[in-house]
Amino acid sequence: MSGGANLDTRQPLRLNVGFLLNETIGYSRDFVFKSPLLTLEADLEAHDFQSSIRLTRTGEGIFGQGDLTAKIHLECVRCLSAYDQYLTASLDELFVYPPSKSTEEFLTIQEDGYLDLNPIVREVLLLGIPIQPLCKEDCQGFCQICGANANETQCDHPDLNIDPRLEVLKTFKTES
Repeated sequence: MSGGANLDTRQPLRLNVGFLLNETIGYSRDFVFKSPLLTLEADLEAHDFQSSIRLTRTGEGIFGQGDLTAKIHLECVRCLSAYDQYLTASLDELFVYPPSKSTEEFLTIQEDGYLDLNPIVREVLLLGIPIQPLCKEDCQGFCQICGANANETQCDHPDLNIDPRLEVLKTFKTES
């Protein structure tokens, strides 16, 4: 991390922004974060995390604006293979000071001048995860007969017993 005073490597997204609160409205400071592994609660680990956030003093507190990227490990919904998903997200939030003026606890600056970005970064990354994660767009999933991963093997199963009423549909497949 550069551009700010944070010496706590255990909590790299916890910043002492007390000096910003003493600046005039409009004063800005850029913070750059880079971490090979960032644990955001037990359920989310961000690999190759990078972010650049500009913190600007406002009349209500500090406005944070920036972009972040990370890689997270997911499981494909079709073939159940583990894969890495790259996420990009934007951050545009007002962090209120003093904390008594805010209704959102994680969008406040504490009385001691510390701002913890962990909760908001976690939320932004979780919102960026696809609803149905796919290892690749054309993932074939599993073979419906033997259960093999259709991306890795080509199955040559004999035709299943087809309902005689639907037999005519096979001609559409062979005519194409």
